[in-house]
Amino acid sequence: MNPERIFEEFPAPSYRGTQEQALRDVRDAFAAGNDVVLVRAPTGSGKSLLARAVAGCARRADEGEPSDATGAYYTTPQVSQLDDVAADDLLADLNVIRGKSNYACILPEERDTPVNQAPCVRERGYDCSVKHRCPYFSDRAIASNRAVAAMTLAYFMQTAGSEVFRKRDVVVVDEAHGLAEWAEMYATIQLGPRTVPFWDDLRVPEVDSVERAVRYAENLAGTCKRRKDDLLAQDSLSPAEVRERDRLQELIGDLEWFVADFRDPQSPTTWLVDQSESRSGRGDGDGDDPQGGPLTIKPMNPEKYLQHTVWDRGNKFALLSATILNKDAFCRQVGLEPDRVALVDVEHTFPVENRPLYDVTQGKMTYDERSETTPKIARTIVRLMQRHPGEKGLIHAHSYDIQERLADLLSDFGVGDRIRTHDRDGRDAALEAWKAGDDPDVFLSVKMEEALDLKGDLCRWQVICKAPFLNTGDSRVAHRLEEGQWAWYYRTTLRTVIQACGRVVRAPDDYGATYLADSSLLDCFERARTDMPDWFAAQVDRMERPELPAFEPRAALEGTDAGGRSGRGSRTGSRTATTGSDADGSGGSGRSTRSSGSRRSTRSSPLADVWDTDG
Repeated sequence: MNPERIFEEFPAPSYRGTQEQALRDVRDAFAAGNDVVLVRAPTGSGKSLLARAVAGCARRADEGEPSDATGAYYTTPQVSQLDDVAADDLLADLNVIRGKSNYACILPEERDTPVNQAPCVRERGYDCSVKHRCPYFSDRAIASNRAVAAMTLAYFMQTAGSEVFRKRDVVVVDEAHGLAEWAEMYATIQLGPRTVPFWDDLRVPEVDSVERAVRYAENLAGTCKRRKDDLLAQDSLSPAEVRERDRLQELIGDLEWFVADFRDPQSPTTWLVDQSESRSGRGDGDGDDPQGGPLTIKPMNPEKYLQHTVWDRGNKFALLSATILNKDAFCRQVGLEPDRVALVDVEHTFPVENRPLYDVTQGKMTYDERSETTPKIARTIVRLMQRHPGEKGLIHAHSYDIQERLADLLSDFGVGDRIRTHDRDGRDAALEAWKAGDDPDVFLSVKMEEALDLKGDLCRWQVICKAPFLNTGDSRVAHRLEEGQWAWYYRTTLRTVIQACGRVVRAPDDYGATYLADSSLLDCFERARTDMPDWFAAQVDRMERPELPAFEPRAALEGTDAGGRSGRGSRTGSRTATTGSDADGSGGSGRSTRSSGSRRSTRSSPLADVWDTDG
């Protein structure tokens, strides 16, 4: 790596904000001999441009021995972030490669077939006449041979050990704050009817210990191998059989990794096992051992996993994020020695008055208190719609249950024609439709606190309805809290809140207000104050309780063409609020009908919304 090249490799024609100073600090950190540099850069500081400059410092093919690692990887957990990189003309030399399912076969009779189900993977010995023009293999060849290859973190991890994507000199990870959590979730093994193709044929024991899970994993891996071998023996497979074969291969790898890691006395990984009850009850009626249900095998502190999938993939690393809040804690989570890691802080250049926080708390949104607080928040949203009559708004609902309840209440109040929603499967399309519209609609979102760029008039205000605490029912979270890791718990929540606050203010001359509706957010700020960046602490210190208009739903629709919009797109539909419903904020007793469809999904993985998980 030659860090002195960092300025000439910066892709923009000029610097803005503190970019030049940031480059100087990153250069000096690498020049001082650090192998890993954390770059804590706030929203809008141009992290992708900084990332490209660092990647350009990688050793070139003519600068070392043939055996030396050259070139760079750029990777990010967020699919949308990779999309932004691919669309940025300044980053045109970041050669993007995606999973096979993102490419369509170009054979005339297969144009609607994704590459991962094309004849080349369905038929034994198939000789594709157009493989040299296949969009997937073409992109892969280009990315593997160019100086900078760009991919999602999922694809990057899946290609560990690949002959195509070998070790490189520099690895840049953008949005790196959740690296430990992503690794934990990605290494989690789900065993159930949605993930094991022949689940209904299995006899699943009750698993009361990790040791029992290891024995079962060994047996299941053997069964998977036999099933896969049977498929491989066939001359031709259907698309469904291809999916089964690929899933079995993935499952075999996951199970063998779990068994090997558990039995490695040097591994730092702690494994947890959760089991659901069997659908058939406690036994099968034949006097055999009781039957168990689906299993979830979870790693904690997967340092060994990250070593193989990330740290062994490069010589030098730059990890960029606005919310690496505690350097030492982050390093411990991802298996790095804090003393061997440098931290570069990039100043926030957005005026604090352009990114105000407002206290509109209505109570706690814990499970026990949610039914009382949610109607109050819905009424507050109406009053905020009145305060922002011609401006788009974003509501962070946190869960689909809260989203649905708020949508019903807002429809009951008569403002449904200004409300848009989404479900799990249609989230991207609904988001793009809302962004593209000219109307001042309010978008009820779920899990959109990160990787969302709502610059300018795309959104001028947002509401955080619930403190995004991790689920204490999750065994990983419960295990950490049993060990007293409450600082980690509040720090993780604060990180998500800071990420959410950055969605609506994207440039120094941009502005947008963030309203906090859950009183638990204030408690989180107090408990995590020591981990709060100075620039965000300035926002918290300026926070005030605003004066809002009196509750008047009709005023929330002023300046819109609400009269003719009922039921269009993913809006909630509209009904006039009934007289007397305002007293307790509960709205009418009926339920509105929305065209967004069911909010229930068949997708089981929380990664599905944000990860490109095909290899």
